[in-house]
Amino acid sequence: MTSAIHITTATLIGFGSIHAAAAVNAQDSLTITPVAEGLEAPWGVAPLPGGGLLVTEKAGRLIHEKDGARHEISGLPEVAVVGQGGLLDITLAQDFDQSRVLFLTYAKPQEGGGAGTALASARLSEDASTLEDLTELFAMKPGSNGGQHFGSRVVEAPDGTLLVTIGERGDRPAAQDRSTHNGSIIRVNRDGSIPDDNPFLDMPDVLPEIWSYGHRNPQGAGLDLKGRLWVSEHGAKGGDEVNRITKGANYGWPVISYGEHYSGAKIGEGSEKEGMEQPEFYWDPSIAPAGLMVYSGAQFPEWKGDIFVGSLKFDYIARLSGDPLEEVQQIKTEETARVRDVVEGPEGGIWFISETNGTVNRITP
Repeated sequence: MTSAIHITTATLIGFGSIHAAAAVNAQDSLTITPVAEGLEAPWGVAPLPGGGLLVTEKAGRLIHEKDGARHEISGLPEVAVVGQGGLLDITLAQDFDQSRVLFLTYAKPQEGGGAGTALASARLSEDASTLEDLTELFAMKPGSNGGQHFGSRVVEAPDGTLLVTIGERGDRPAAQDRSTHNGSIIRVNRDGSIPDDNPFLDMPDVLPEIWSYGHRNPQGAGLDLKGRLWVSEHGAKGGDEVNRITKGANYGWPVISYGEHYSGAKIGEGSEKEGMEQPEFYWDPSIAPAGLMVYSGAQFPEWKGDIFVGSLKFDYIARLSGDPLEEVQQIKTEETARVRDVVEGPEGGIWFISETNGTVNRITP
């Protein structure tokens, strides 16, 4: 069943963006179609070439659905379902059509208790019933007994390396400590080895997988049309950010932020410090951003290059555009309740997960 939806132009009153956002008119009506329903805490979705989809459920299930038929896929890694952790993101390899390789992120149980963000690759069987050749590519050190801030998006860069977002696991100072993976984006090759051009490869007491650091909880990641990585990440009370990621850069948490602690106390040293990156955009109050996609323009040419970010808190999909970046539109409807992931399908539709409704939906003209 499809339905017409309407998108509203954001005036951004009360949104503390770095740059004042201007109202921009765009297409007034779209079509939204449910693609999968009745899911339990869906987290990541991967539309399949040729039709159908794969979707993760946080409790540890990977679902294949096509033409109304659904089954659970076997062969997953062991997953720690704790707090915000579980089976999290899924991304198809760039050569999936030939290799059938996919990548998963998840909370991995660790010796002595606790869990940490991990990355695995596997090959989807021809009948989509099982994962074959499951290989752990990365597991964060040292992990944590807490159940928060796993981050956990995975993106394959144009050069074939894999970029994984990791939250600071509630240990704020660790985001500035490069002897841990907490609060970092890591970069590894498809076989789990470390690329020889990673920025901290030969530095003592720095983990060589780290690509950038100073992150709080990046739960959205995507490549723009030039192949550059963008992430959306949760601030504390205010200060949710969209960042363009630069090799070796420090994104400031918890030294700088545009938010404040939930107690109302000031965070760190303010909103700016030399040697620390500024966000391309930030929200205040927080929208709890999850999922980020940069659109190709395939079905909506006027949106080519625009960034789409889901809101867990305010139940909409934000469209950001321009230079400086501004939130110019909100796609808000009953179907956009607690948007967990936003991706572009192979046909150019905008696919998104509603965690509240337990659905995967597709937006088309």
